[in-house]
Amino acid sequence: MQRRIFPALLAFLLSACGPPAPYRQESYVFGTRVEILVAGAGETKARPAAAAVLGEFDRLHRAYHAWRPSELGDLNAALADGKTLEVSAEMAAVLGDAQRFSARSGGLFDPGIGRLIGAWGFQSDEYTPALPDPAILADWRQNRTGIADLLIDGRRVGGRSRRLAIDLGGYLKGYALDRAAAILRARGIGDALINIGGNVMALGDKNGEPWRVGIQHPRQPGPLATLELRDGEAIGTSGDYQRFFELGGKRYCHLIDPESGEPAARTQALTVLIPPRPGAGALSDMATKPLFIAGDRWPELAGELGIDQALRIDAAGNIAVSPKMRQRLEFMNGAPRPVEQAIPAP
Repeated sequence: MQRRIFPALLAFLLSACGPPAPYRQESYVFGTRVEILVAGAGETKARPAAAAVLGEFDRLHRAYHAWRPSELGDLNAALADGKTLEVSAEMAAVLGDAQRFSARSGGLFDPGIGRLIGAWGFQSDEYTPALPDPAILADWRQNRTGIADLLIDGRRVGGRSRRLAIDLGGYLKGYALDRAAAILRARGIGDALINIGGNVMALGDKNGEPWRVGIQHPRQPGPLATLELRDGEAIGTSGDYQRFFELGGKRYCHLIDPESGEPAARTQALTVLIPPRPGAGALSDMATKPLFIAGDRWPELAGELGIDQALRIDAAGNIAVSPKMRQRLEFMNGAPRPVEQAIPAP
């Protein structure tokens, strides 16, 4: 039986007492619901600022779409033809950032596996539950390619293999958070919450009170835990409940292990909290992917990546949380008792 769930919201804004309510604009971009809340500014100022953010999201969605006509699609076509292409300065910077983080993650974060993602049926607005031809997976394991094979020379981009195809689905929402924050600040907005399908960044506060958000339970409706986000912090989650199908009683999620060529199956959800820093949004998006795929090895990899605030729910529903993250969380009544798991220092 097919099941298709659009990316669920990681962060649910919890109501706080006292007016005025934040100004809110919503849209549907990147295949998910996005929400901009602006506090401490009248509608005359908040409305155009939020509209500018949503316009930027539309631009990014069009430019970096992996399976519709886009600038990224043009690059993938050039790579398949064994050619180079001059891309925008922004795209060259994005690709370079993703490539560097992929190397730091030991290749577990790899936006260069677009063909593999497509083989599993996740490069489609509507997909059916079907397994790839085993020959395709065997060929992949024998002739693995990834973003490490991407050649970037200024704005000129090519590849070492025609099998290389870029899919920035594990990067773009986080990058969009950073762009949104820059746009809002440039327009004089200092207090806002940006929510892109559960990838969230906070600016300032909500009328003197912290922005409070919730971490989605991967198997039940509603949040597992809540926390207060501070100015400039970003939080991201990868979960097997976001895009998946079930076949023969087994769940296949969209988070593909580049090493095995198959969907990762040892984790239900993995959340990271990133303190204020340049690129916090992008890091909050990227970091969840290798930690989700790493399974029980997640604390060691988190330490290597400089991540010290993380929560993991394994395939059996057991919760492990880093001590620093545990201090920030308020678990909901009935939630399983979490186990603190230290993250080694880098």
